[in-house]
Parts: sequence; structure tokens; C-alpha cells
Amino acid sequence: MTATEVTILDKTFVPYITEQEIADRVADMAAQINKDYEGRKPLLIAILNGSFIFAADLFRGLHIDAGISFVKLASYLGTSSTGKVVTAIGMDANITDRHIIIVEDIIDTGKTLHEFLPEIYGRNPASVSITTFLSKPSALQYDVKARYTAFDIENKFVVGYGLDYNGLGRNLPCLYILKDRSE
Repeated sequence: MTATEVTILDKTFVPYITEQEIADRVADMAAQINKDYEGRKPLLIAILNGSFIFAADLFRGLHIDAGISFVKLASYLGTSSTGKVVTAIGMDANITDRHIIIVEDIIDTGKTLHEFLPEIYGRNPASVSITTFLSKPSALQYDVKARYTAFDIENKFVVGYGLDYNGLGRNLPCLYILKDRSE
């Protein structure tokens, strides 16, 4: 095992996207949101648990008047989606006539957002957009489109920067990808 690999439980991961690449891209996204939402006071709704680090970094980069709220939705067990979205902590913010930016850690199949968006639209926001740290275009099964995407990645399991494997690895400062067994 090289020094750059990390082992979490029974899986080995290798570096994929560096801490500096992440910081630079998140800063670019915040700058674009500052421009696009100037004068509109958006409310960011971060989907826990995975988006909390991305949401915090993005939010700190905003220089416009903005608020943040959180919901907890879950659909993963181990390294794959269960196919069922569970709301563990619901949204308590009044979003009527607010400009909403949903903050997601990763869009793979799109099922989580596909099931959550009707709840958002049912509360009569002024507008809704999605920002995601990661997107897996080849895994997408639902018509969910992010307005802001930090990185498009291949359809492999990743950890770090808020994303976990069975609750571990969220604190890694960069993104790691599951090591190929052939390596």
C-alpha cells in the first residue's frame, strides 16, 4: 500500500481530486452564484449528511445576502443506492417566494432529488436551482439537472470531502475513488 492510498473498513481508495482543485472549483461556483443571485437573497437548502462540507465552503464564498437551511435525506447503504429515499430530518424553513438553491453532494441516479423536488415546488418558491459537488452523468436515471456542478465523475464509488463509506471518510480533505482490484 502506498502512502497516498487510504483504507476504510474493507475498501481501499486512491486520490482522485485534490484539496486544491476542490477549493478552486468551489470558489468559482460561489463567484458565479454571487453574480447570478445578486439582489435576490437566495436560501440554500443543503441535503445532509454528505453535502455539509461542500455547503459550508460554498456558503462562506457567498458575498450576497443568503440564508441556509438543512434537510436529511438518505438513499445509500454501503457503496450502492438502496433505491428508497428516506427523509430523516424535514425542512422547517418557509420557502414561499424565496429563490432556492438545493445543495447536494452527489447526483448519481437522481432519485433523491427526483423525489424531493415535488416537496420543494409544492411550497411555492420564486425559483429553484440545484448545485452539486459531484455528478455521475452515466448513472443518471431521472431527469434532474444541476445548474452548478463542481465535477462530473465516472460511475465509481468515492469518499472524502463529506462523502462516506458506511459513515467513515467524510473528513478526508480531498476526494478518493475506490481502487480498482486490477491495480
